[in-house]
Amino acid sequence: MKNILLVDGYNMIGDWPELKKLREHNLAEARDFLIERMAEYQAYKGWEVKVVFDAHMVPGLGKNYNNHLIDIIYTRENETADERIEKLVGELKNIETCIYVATSDYAEQSVTFGSGALRKSARELRIEMKIVEKNIAKEVIAQNSHEKVSNFPLSEEIAEIFDKWRRGHR
Repeated sequence: MKNILLVDGYNMIGDWPELKKLREHNLAEARDFLIERMAEYQAYKGWEVKVVFDAHMVPGLGKNYNNHLIDIIYTRENETADERIEKLVGELKNIETCIYVATSDYAEQSVTFGSGALRKSARELRIEMKIVEKNIAKEVIAQNSHEKVSNFPLSEEIAEIFDKWRRGHR
């Protein structure tokens, strides 16, 4: 079964305390931080992640980007993130795909649940993300202890390059 997580980007930014704080000073930085977290989530969980933003907050209306190996979607003019998410649920939902929608917008949760998607509140996703981050940190510690006994010692610089490749950074 394939899992897809559709994230209402500005809903997460408005709900997660660390993103709210960033948004006060720099909305683009808050978006980038959320995208990086969702890339880690995707890499760890193996789910496909799409983050949807309302275009009225950014230039480049109706554009799709691929950053950190996740899809970032900016809605068209006069289209809300909720509308785009509803459309995506309809397009992506099939017997072999499980769709999750991350939003704390109750109306959006009801509509997407009625369309066959599963709900995940902003709070639930944040808690799950904290668990993912802890598990990634544990795996990095375990990996680092294995690297020390490796037959192929790598410089710290090369190890960092490999780690960036692993995370999808170029």
